[in-house]
Amino acid sequence: MGRRRQPRRDWAGPDLKIGDTDVDRRDVAGPRPRLIDDDAGLAAAVAALEGVEAYAVDTEFHRERTYYPKLALVQLAWPGSCLLVDPLAVDLAPFAAVLDGPGLAVMHAASQDLEVLQRACGTIPTTLFDTQLAAGFVGFSTPSLASLADRVLGVHLPKTSRLTDWLRRPLDADQLRYAAADVEHLLELARLLRQELVASGRLRWVEAECEELRTRSWGPPAPEDAWLRLKESRTLRGRARGVARAVAAWRERTAAATDQPVRFVLSDMAVVGIANEPPRTLDQLRRIRGVDQRHLRGSQGKEILAAVEEGRSLPDAEARQPHREDVDRRKRPAVALLAAWVSQLARDQSIDAGLLATRSDLVAFLNDDPDARLASGWRAELVGGPARRLVDGELALAFDGHSGLALERRSHDPVVPALPRPTAPWVGGD
Repeated sequence: MGRRRQPRRDWAGPDLKIGDTDVDRRDVAGPRPRLIDDDAGLAAAVAALEGVEAYAVDTEFHRERTYYPKLALVQLAWPGSCLLVDPLAVDLAPFAAVLDGPGLAVMHAASQDLEVLQRACGTIPTTLFDTQLAAGFVGFSTPSLASLADRVLGVHLPKTSRLTDWLRRPLDADQLRYAAADVEHLLELARLLRQELVASGRLRWVEAECEELRTRSWGPPAPEDAWLRLKESRTLRGRARGVARAVAAWRERTAAATDQPVRFVLSDMAVVGIANEPPRTLDQLRRIRGVDQRHLRGSQGKEILAAVEEGRSLPDAEARQPHREDVDRRKRPAVALLAAWVSQLARDQSIDAGLLATRSDLVAFLNDDPDARLASGWRAELVGGPARRLVDGELALAFDGHSGLALERRSHDPVVPALPRPTAPWVGGD
């Protein structure tokens, strides 16, 4: 696919300025890639992929007007080959053999693509290497594929078809080249990232993170939990929570059954309005803001009223908000302290801070959650151990004299003299 320069062999992370080398960046504008639009072509591709150690895969899909993602294109690349599969013309079921096979699937920002593949093929890759995730361990912060290709390979990916309608046929040459560019360079990019990860001793960390990403639950949320995504869910009280839970669950099931976005079935405003003023009749339902005539036609109005009655009878225990991710008030300063240290550690180690520990990770750690991510694996070694010593008072966080922070062994010598404490709480007044 087009002219390419040889990648740098001495790449050493994001600080390298490829523009400073004697090799110019290149725009990708190669020949039109091969499009597979018949079963025989897909069968040949599947047979060719059976023996490869690694392959790149990406998808183009839309979900703006559907409940489920609508797959529009599958891009594939392996050594010596790059092709596109049209799922509107070909049954993708045979591709499951590739995903279930031993080959390593190389993807970029794989989460949504894994969901799409699960729905289209009934399975996901057995092994995964996510280049966006891997790049976070060598100093990049959630980079786009275009950014990585530019900074690591010196390749400019095309941008002209970024907002294209991938469901429209036929696709023109520029659209096909744009789609192919998403996988054409992934294997080389993965190879260079793996080199860096091996050199820094972090490859096993990335492999663990990729496996955690791969094995998440892919698919729609449980309908019974849909109400928790309402912006106003935490303001609902008592009976309103049960009604919101039941109506939102009805909305979720209806959207899935009709394959349309939940907002097309019933707006959030309407769900909250129904929860706050639960109607018993169609006339009362009609008066709620966000409910219009289409909700009263056919069986929909009756179904909404049935969901309202179901919500009225729900036990309080089934319509409770999950506990907020928080810690005891006395431990809250520790969250801020640990967050500051994690940010410094991320800079020192050239790792995306979000990969080291999120606020949720810190809260779970401080609450001694046995499933806390800082309690096991590579995070326990790099973050959890020092964090525990910091919280226990064995270590202290101090400025290092160069606008940075450093962990130091605590001397336990008081700096600020102890002041007398008030004997009774202040109650104000003159």
